[in-house]
Amino acid sequence: MSNKQNYQKKLDQMLNNREMHGKKLLLHSCCAPCSSYVLVYLSRYLEITVFYYNPNITEHPEYQKRMHEQKRLIDELNKERMEGEMRFPIHVMESDYEPEAFWRIAKGHEDDPEGGARCFACYGLRLQKTAEMAAEGGFDYFTTTLSISPLKNAEKLNEIGQKCGESCGVPYLPSDFKKKNGYLTSIELSRKYQLYRQDYCGCIYSAAEREKQKKERNEENL
Repeated sequence: MSNKQNYQKKLDQMLNNREMHGKKLLLHSCCAPCSSYVLVYLSRYLEITVFYYNPNITEHPEYQKRMHEQKRLIDELNKERMEGEMRFPIHVMESDYEPEAFWRIAKGHEDDPEGGARCFACYGLRLQKTAEMAAEGGFDYFTTTLSISPLKNAEKLNEIGQKCGESCGVPYLPSDFKKKNGYLTSIELSRKYQLYRQDYCGCIYSAAEREKQKKERNEENL
């Protein structure tokens, strides 16, 4: 029998409790496309502040471009807030650009495969910072958009998030946002808002892996 937990079901059960509505959530976001569905979905229940902290993006122009798109999406969603379903306003908090923090946790893991120990350390880096900021800002919960990606390990994200929350005294909101067509909806919303999308997380290791995969596909098609 599998012990794998259904984090999306847990989240739905929590959101069905009206006492949750209007609670303050600090939402770590990796980029605008991944946050799109999450924001539309959760802002019906929670007042969200998007926390943009991504030291794994190792090229500053790429970091700035993704941050710009994140802010633009939030502006668009806030403009639409009074139309259709009632939503709580969405706020944004940008952290300092700290690529050196990523290099520290990546040291010794340069040759790890994508989705391995280096990625788990990166999850921890970003979630710990989010938990600390949530505690400092008096938020009721924190979570991350990362689980919307089919390439991200939701089990590991929730495990790390819970530990970070316990260390900082702020509950981690369980999630697996790729469920219930979340990932497919994020692609549709990216088209709707013409969001800038990339096919790698931001670090040089994931970029190299994507280039390798593209090269292999091209060679297969020759």
